[in-house]
Amino acid sequence: MTPRLDRRQFLKSSVAASAALGGLAALDCRVRDRERPDLRAPGYGSLRPAGDELALPEGFQYRMFGVEGTPMADGVSTPAMHDGMAAFPMANGHVRLVRNHEITNHALFGSPETAYDVRAGGGTTTLVVDPATRALISDHVSLNGTITNCAGGPTPWGTWLSCEEYSYGVTEGFGQDHGYVFEVPVGEREAAGRERARPIKAMGRFKHEAVAVDPRTGFVYETEDFNRTAGFYRFRPDVPGRLAQGGALEMLAIRGQPEYDTRRGQRVREPLSVGWVPIGNPDPADAGQHFTAVFEQGRAGGGAIFSRLEGCWWGDGAVYFDATNGGEVELGQIWRYRPDREELDLLFESPGRDVLASPDNLCWSPRGGLLVCEDPSGVPFMRGITAGGRIFDFARNITNEREFAGATFSPDGQTLFVNIQGNGRSLPGMTFAIWGPWERGSL
Repeated sequence: MTPRLDRRQFLKSSVAASAALGGLAALDCRVRDRERPDLRAPGYGSLRPAGDELALPEGFQYRMFGVEGTPMADGVSTPAMHDGMAAFPMANGHVRLVRNHEITNHALFGSPETAYDVRAGGGTTTLVVDPATRALISDHVSLNGTITNCAGGPTPWGTWLSCEEYSYGVTEGFGQDHGYVFEVPVGEREAAGRERARPIKAMGRFKHEAVAVDPRTGFVYETEDFNRTAGFYRFRPDVPGRLAQGGALEMLAIRGQPEYDTRRGQRVREPLSVGWVPIGNPDPADAGQHFTAVFEQGRAGGGAIFSRLEGCWWGDGAVYFDATNGGEVELGQIWRYRPDREELDLLFESPGRDVLASPDNLCWSPRGGLLVCEDPSGVPFMRGITAGGRIFDFARNITNEREFAGATFSPDGQTLFVNIQGNGRSLPGMTFAIWGPWERGSL
């Protein structure tokens, strides 16, 4: 076990202070402030059916493509369980989407020649979309032989980091150990030819969810999707942009308050000074049976405790991430970590299901707000959060009760891409392009 760290031992980030933060820097969601009982904002207006699948504000349209089971351009059937996603620009003006598939079974899709594990059914697909018509041009397998690829995140050097949510291994019937992060090439790097997928083991073997990369330092921040006992991690690569060459994994802690519990009793916009606990063994051999093997190392060193960390995105000089069932009513918290200050603060805590229910994937919008996908028991929404700290409904799933996932904006900011996950059985996964009068609101 890692020795407990005291205050003098916490590591400090060497990053320089950035310019004053805009956008969500003003976010002040005082969920307990009796002077502001109404957290709602008008947003883009009331929702109305824009088709058979989505209800959107007046003026917004959508196109659906990439439906589970449809044949892709490479001849492979579109896999199930659409999840995390990011959009990348192409030299010819097209948009390239990389989409996760949160599949845990043993049915491999794609070629065994490129698979990390031929007994694993998850991975990613890549879609090329025309930004003018929002029509699908082509799609193909871009990572296979992994499991439960839930979320991940884009990198500043133009790749996608796909994260495995479960750390099952050979003892659970797979051909390889799992619970890792994989880097998926995009564009020219992908066109150079696919090789067999390889995990980045130094980034940890645990219940990964999402990542965000600081473009100034190349540090990768990672969330852990474990109910009630999760950590927030930082990977410091030996060579920025070359993650496979190794680095150091650390877990966030609060200075002077070992094993700080963020799950309840938090005050909005109260800054907490951050330090980092080193993880001595990021790739424990027993992680297939003990999902918290990495977390327990960090907690033993004084690391902070979160509840089910999921969405994570870099924006405006900070990392935004959410705790899906954190907070007094266990319906979600949204946190901000600012590396330049080494400070963590709570930006939003849901006071009730009608305001925000179980935030999952999130992304930073081009106009300086957050778009949050819910993973509730009931009707799923996408919610927007304004710079002033008020929340509004942006979309509702009216075709089934499956969650939204993988929200990401096109490089020009004019199209929102998002998935409805599906269930891998009777309800198919599907991908949408949404566009409209963005200038009317904060997204």
